Amino acid sequence: MNILAIDIGGTKLAAALINADQQISQRQEISTPASSSPQALTTALTQLVSHYQGQAQCVAVASTGIIDNGILTALNPDNLGGLNQFPLQNTLENLTKLPCYLLNDAQAAAWAEYSHLAEQFRHIVFITVSTGVGGGIVINGELLTGPHAFAGHIGHSLADPNGPRCGCGRTGCVEAIASGRAIAAAAQRELQGKNARQIFAEAQNGNQQAQQLVEKSAQSICQLIANLKALLDTECIVLGGSVGLASGYLQQVKQQLSLLPAPFHVPIVAAHYQHDAGLIGAALFAAQAHSVQ
Repeated sequence: MNILAIDIGGTKLAAALINADQQISQRQEISTPASSSPQALTTALTQLVSHYQGQAQCVAVASTGIIDNGILTALNPDNLGGLNQFPLQNTLENLTKLPCYLLNDAQAAAWAEYSHLAEQFRHIVFITVSTGVGGGIVINGELLTGPHAFAGHIGHSLADPNGPRCGCGRTGCVEAIASGRAIAAAAQRELQGKNARQIFAEAQNGNQQAQQLVEKSAQSICQLIANLKALLDTECIVLGGSVGLASGYLQQVKQQLSLLPAPFHVPIVAAHYQHDAGLIGAALFAAQAHSVQ
C-alpha cells in the first residue's frame, strides 16, 4: 500500500509517497504560506497533492500546531500565519477523495522513532528543536495524544519565568528561548538579522556571542529533558529538528545533562529518520488506522 504523507511545518510543506517498507519516493517541498487566510493553505495543499493523484490509498498528515478532530489551530501565531480552526481533514479528503489520518508533527515523529527503537525501549520522548520546539511522548508502547490532542506540546512548558514572551501568550516558554526563531531573535550587534543556521555557522567559526546563544538553547533543552525524566521516567530521549540535528548541538545537550544529579540522566540519541521522521511516523500511524477500518 502506498500512503501519501504530508508534513506541514512552519517554513515548508513536504509530501511524498511511502510504501509498506517505509521507503520514500517522489518527495517534494514548497514554502508554507505566511498567511492566516485559509485559502492560502488550501491553495498550497492543492498544488502539493496534485502530483500524486491515483497513486495512494490514503493520506497521512503530520502538522505543526494542534490537530483536534481534524481541525488545525496554530498554538503559536508566529507559525502558519496564526491560522485558526482550519478544517484540515475535510480539506484534504475533498482534494484527494481519500481517507485522511492526522497527527501533530512531533507526535508523528515520536511514533516513527519509537518504531525504530521498539526492541530497546517502551518509553521514549521525541523533542524537535526547529522553528519552534515540540515533542511527542510514547508510554508503554502507546503514543500519548490526549483528549484534545495537546499532549507533547512541551515547548510551551516553563523554562524561565523572567524570560521572553512566547507567541503562545505565556512568558518564558522553552520555545521562546531554545527554538531557531528564538536564537535569531536574541541575536545582537554583528549577528542581528541573521537566522539560526547562520548563527550556528558563526558559532562553529568561534563567534563568542553565537556560541552563547547556542549554549543557552542547549541549556534550556537540557533542563526540559531533566523535567521529562522526573515527570515520566522515560527511557530514551530522541532529538530532532533543524536545530536539534545541527552539528555539535546534541553533544552540548548531553554534556550539560551530565552535570545534573544522576537520577535525571537519560540516554539521548539523534533522530534516526532525521528530517523525514514526521512523514514516516504519520504514514505508520495511518497504515495502522487504515487497516482497522
